[in-house]
Amino acid sequence: MKIGFFGFNNGPLGDPDAMVRALRAMEDAGFDSAWTGEHVVLVDPQEPPSPVPPEFPMVDTVAALSFAAGVTDRIRLASGIILLAQRNPVVLAKELTGIDRLSKGRLMFGVGVGYVPREFEVIGVPYAERGSRVSEHIEAIRALWTQDRPEFQGRFTQISGIQQKPMPVQRPHPPIIIGGMSPVAYRRAVRQGNGWYGFAQTVEATAASVQGLKEAAGIESRPAELGELEITVTPPPGPIDLDTAKRYEDLGVSRLTLLPGPLDDKGTPGDGAVRFIENVAQQFNL
Repeated sequence: MKIGFFGFNNGPLGDPDAMVRALRAMEDAGFDSAWTGEHVVLVDPQEPPSPVPPEFPMVDTVAALSFAAGVTDRIRLASGIILLAQRNPVVLAKELTGIDRLSKGRLMFGVGVGYVPREFEVIGVPYAERGSRVSEHIEAIRALWTQDRPEFQGRFTQISGIQQKPMPVQRPHPPIIIGGMSPVAYRRAVRQGNGWYGFAQTVEATAASVQGLKEAAGIESRPAELGELEITVTPPPGPIDLDTAKRYEDLGVSRLTLLPGPLDDKGTPGDGAVRFIENVAQQFNL
């Protein structure tokens, strides 16, 4: 079982010194990966379905991944997830290529659709188009990452007569991980993703998602070049015991990306995260 850490750009870890301490602690402890969380804006005042208060700090995913690339050497760096419909895919492809190059091939590209209408309104993207934009943007980015002379003709993006160099280090491209717990998301993961990601999933919810992925595989044709679908799950916040981790593993989960509960950072910034990381490493014998 691979172990990752979720949210190294959020809350108390929005402080650069705390972020450095947490990232280096993960790497020293043997964590597999460090994951960002993303909401470009937060609804003020908070109302459902917005997940956190408007004052909650979230450093931009691209900035955080770039920063992490410069202060680590081995740990994989993952977006968990980028709200892809809210991004320009041509610009994002360039930004993420830079992260993969500067990290020497450690980027994992996690994408999702999003679920807070107000966030889309303020960015100027129709909420009803978010799913179709995500599916198309993935293929536009894949074209830019894999084609010497990229060509792509879609509803939202048309690419021709340009170059975007350098290419990513990872070939054919950094792994694309599709987040979401709906039947449409499961089908998108089977059809377009190297992996699938579920957030705040209990064991029971994960079992339902795994079944959903199996059903999607019976509907969608999976390209052979994508390989086997890797399953990553973030359990509900807080510590997790080995027996529960084994239950996830038995369902086919290959990576748990752990989200700590509220972090006590009354001392040096990052203390709470470092304690959590060290306790997990000891528990899982990393």
